[in-house]
Amino acid sequence: MITAHTQIVGLFGWPLGHSLSPALQNAAFTAAGIDAVYLPFPVQPERLEQAVNAIRALNFTGVNVTIPHKMAVIPFLDELDISAQLVGAVNTIVHKDGRCRGYNTDAEGFIRSLLTKGISIDDRIAVVVGAGGAARAIVAGLIAHGCKEIVIGARNELQAVHLAKTFSGTTISGTDWRADHFTKALQGCNLLINCTPLGMNAYSDHSLPVDWSQVNTGAVVCDLVYNPPMTDFLYAAQKHGHTTISGAGMLLEQGMLAFSLWTGKSAPRAVMEKILYEELAVCF
Repeated sequence: MITAHTQIVGLFGWPLGHSLSPALQNAAFTAAGIDAVYLPFPVQPERLEQAVNAIRALNFTGVNVTIPHKMAVIPFLDELDISAQLVGAVNTIVHKDGRCRGYNTDAEGFIRSLLTKGISIDDRIAVVVGAGGAARAIVAGLIAHGCKEIVIGARNELQAVHLAKTFSGTTISGTDWRADHFTKALQGCNLLINCTPLGMNAYSDHSLPVDWSQVNTGAVVCDLVYNPPMTDFLYAAQKHGHTTISGAGMLLEQGMLAFSLWTGKSAPRAVMEKILYEELAVCF
């Protein structure tokens, strides 16, 4: 039962389509015996500052932040955790003592989705497809965990080059995904990661420009898209003998990290995995 003592947690985005986060987090709160509710809040871009102020005014425990607010929300926060500073984007806000602190669980969530499968990042060569906010988080996570070299390939070469220049600490470059540099990177990579929405249900008629005959046969292929859990990109990778990782693992891991930030408790993995299995029919 929701009462005046129930903690409120939510999701800010615009527009908000179907999200699995409410189902995941509400099941986790129930399993952990926490009196809290997770609600979706469609927030128009021009109302974002008001929405953040509402967190303080209504004493929300916190919120998740999704497209298009992950970078735009930063000026309205009181402080940033190092995770958000490194990525340059916020996907989780924790409200405590009237102050809103921004975190990013996307980067570490992706890395954990690999490590739980026994996939190493240290001293590896990665090809990242896409140069938007999702790619920014993945690149930050790869660098933090010792990736040796990263090549960012995108439709817009200038965007890829710009993203590469915002990072240091490893060999990193940006290129047009139709260029020879991109093809050469595919030949030597250990990780190939789709950070674009191509392959998502709404983009199912679009495909990624990957020549599978040029991809290192030992490369692990990852897709941040989780709906559908098996995209055409992953099907093609499996057909060519690659180990594949869907976006469902990242969704789970970043959600567990956010749960812990809000509650100070470990997230109930089995419960959250069960929800994902029921919603997406994917096993972990």
